[in-house]
Amino acid sequence: MKILAIDSSGLVASVAVLEDDILLAEYTVNYKKTHSQTLLPMLDAIVQMIDLDLQSIDAIAISKGPGSFTGLRIGSATAKGLGLALNKPLIEVPTVDALACNLFDAQGLIVPMMDARRAQVYAGIYRFEHHKLKVVHEQYAVPVEDLIGQINALGEPVILLGDGVPPYLDRIHALLQVPYTVAPAHMNRQRAGAVGALGEIYFAEGRTVSADAHRPEYLRASQAEREKIEKGVPVGEIEKNSEVLRPRDVTV
Repeated sequence: MKILAIDSSGLVASVAVLEDDILLAEYTVNYKKTHSQTLLPMLDAIVQMIDLDLQSIDAIAISKGPGSFTGLRIGSATAKGLGLALNKPLIEVPTVDALACNLFDAQGLIVPMMDARRAQVYAGIYRFEHHKLKVVHEQYAVPVEDLIGQINALGEPVILLGDGVPPYLDRIHALLQVPYTVAPAHMNRQRAGAVGALGEIYFAEGRTVSADAHRPEYLRASQAEREKIEKGVPVGEIEKNSEVLRPRDVTV
């Protein structure tokens, strides 16, 4: 089984190739360039480095969201274009689940936090049991104080990670009543390797979609959609006019 994995859900751009539980290559960048500038050159660099024939992959694992609206669209367009060109299925991996997988077999609760702005984070609550990721609370958009309250109610030590931790560290320190640690630099951001590792599990379970059927999962309305709702535009009209990713959005 050979999986190409892509994650552009946040500030990080990451591409990886996995084969039979072995990470063959991973290219991850957390810098100021846009994902439209980085993803395809990163993929090309991996292809050249490991002499990869893209036709040899079995599927493409894509971080399906939540995350940055622009980042998710770029990643999805890239994955859809490749899937259609190569006639390969896509594996949709929840962004926050993949983040939690960075901390394989960690003790206690694992809470990834992605900054969603407006005093909210995209988060989920997880733990590992018998070497498998267990979802305590599936990924959702939540006010930071509400998330902290839910962690306190569970009453267990917790490891925090993600780009949603630094902006709210003062609130976390003031309000969190259970022992906590923050994951170190090499574990605390999105990695395509983690997306691919979950992708291998999902692929073995038959959890794939066609490239044409894939859509990102945003979890909440974009700012433009919220503004339309505030102006009284019907939801159906917003959905009809919303951006739909097409194969032409990416060049393969």
